[in-house]
Amino acid sequence: MTANPAAGDDGLRNYTGYFHCNEEKLNRVFYAGAWTSQLCSIQPSAGDALVHLGVINSTETLNYTVSWYNNYTIANGTEVLTDGAKRDRLVWPGDMSVAVPSIFVSTNDLTSIRNGLSSLFVLQNSSGALPYAGVPFGQITGAFSFTYHLYSLIGLYNYYVYSGDISYLTAHWNQFKLALAYSLSFIDSSGLQNVTSSADWLRFGMGGHNIEANSILYHTIQLGLSLSTVVNDTSSNANWTAYASGIKSAANARLWDSSAGLYRDNETTTLHPQDGNCWAVISGLVANSSQTTAISSNLASRWGPYGAPAPEAGATVSPFISSFELQVHFIAGAPQRALDLMNYMWADFMLDDPRMTNSTFIEGYSTDGSLHYAPYTNDARVSHAHGWATGPTSALSMYVAGIHPLTVEGKTWKMAPRPGNLTIVEAGFSTGLGDFSANLTRSNSSTTSTAQGFTYEFSAPMGTNGSLSIDEPGCEGSVWIQEMGTGTATTGGSIGLVNGTAEVSDFTGGTWRIKVTC
Repeated sequence: MTANPAAGDDGLRNYTGYFHCNEEKLNRVFYAGAWTSQLCSIQPSAGDALVHLGVINSTETLNYTVSWYNNYTIANGTEVLTDGAKRDRLVWPGDMSVAVPSIFVSTNDLTSIRNGLSSLFVLQNSSGALPYAGVPFGQITGAFSFTYHLYSLIGLYNYYVYSGDISYLTAHWNQFKLALAYSLSFIDSSGLQNVTSSADWLRFGMGGHNIEANSILYHTIQLGLSLSTVVNDTSSNANWTAYASGIKSAANARLWDSSAGLYRDNETTTLHPQDGNCWAVISGLVANSSQTTAISSNLASRWGPYGAPAPEAGATVSPFISSFELQVHFIAGAPQRALDLMNYMWADFMLDDPRMTNSTFIEGYSTDGSLHYAPYTNDARVSHAHGWATGPTSALSMYVAGIHPLTVEGKTWKMAPRPGNLTIVEAGFSTGLGDFSANLTRSNSSTTSTAQGFTYEFSAPMGTNGSLSIDEPGCEGSVWIQEMGTGTATTGGSIGLVNGTAEVSDFTGGTWRIKVTC
């Protein structure tokens, strides 16, 4: 077999992470995402040879069978993370931006991630440009994508944080800086990056002062600033900080549409894209929390019966971009909105529709529910096991259960449960430092009609430290903090909630019990 070959046939169920809640559909979504990613991790010698690339393209309608060879070596090592189990079976950095966090919280198969990243960085040219995709696609087409170039850098950051592999980061740090400098060289007098290539996730209209590309660039600069302290090289920080400030200021001045409560794709259009608005929130490019709230609400208002639309790709529902939208709703303080989207888009449709596999997640489909993906004319081309569609898996662990590793391997962390209306949530995963876990149970003894309170018990490895964030709308009660292990905290006992929120710092590794009473 080629699925997750490093695990072996007997090791496919040996997950290092888990999730369970009282909503069985969400449990199935978590594990379907994990299984999808396992199927997308293949033997490096079993990549797509692309024998018809340049002869047959994705816009053609075929009425005959063509040859298909999965015998191209796309990376070194024993396994590599690709975009899809059947198609393309190639390394695509954009897909990794969703798949990698989901792998981390489920199987923690970091070897496939490292080998995929290495196959991309080895193709970097002297100008700093990284490939749109790995071999053989990148070699044959020579295409450059402003966003996928940056996704490789985001992948390096994620791999380091999840693995603690400082030697790998150090070995690729100069390539990171060269690649970021290449992106920054396209910033013009407006303060924004001027995108000159249409290549992206097959959305339409990519170009100019695009909000998605500029938000991802802003985000990548922040990651670079963080990594610079790790490798003790802050020589570029002043320059990067100035560019980031300029991008944020210019994007909000030029692209924010206050009447729509959304960003425009660029100055020349009235289109309000899903991708750019999601990335503006995730990256922190938004000017204030009111914009975040507006974006969450206005994206949700566009939902159709089969999911969240991506109008920048025509009549399309993109599980890739909708994976980012889930994060937007959590960041905006609307966790139930995110859970609703997981339930009816991922569970009810992407799992339980009889045309689906019932165990993996599809690449994309139409807003009318037909299994037609606007960028392709040939419907048979659509992948039914695509890693970029697995966003709920990481969101359930990191946002719903609230386990956020902030620095390498969770050396510092933040526990911030956002369970929405769920009454039971259990989750956990492992890093090189040890096990992280969280268990939440609602009390069902509310004194108001909107807030119930809950008990939240969490554990983190000894030698780590972190903080706690509570956000229970409508609750004006208190938070009781009880140490269950040997750790200590400078803040203990009971503290009051203000507008349903509380932030507590200075926790150390160990086991803690939190009681939120309304």
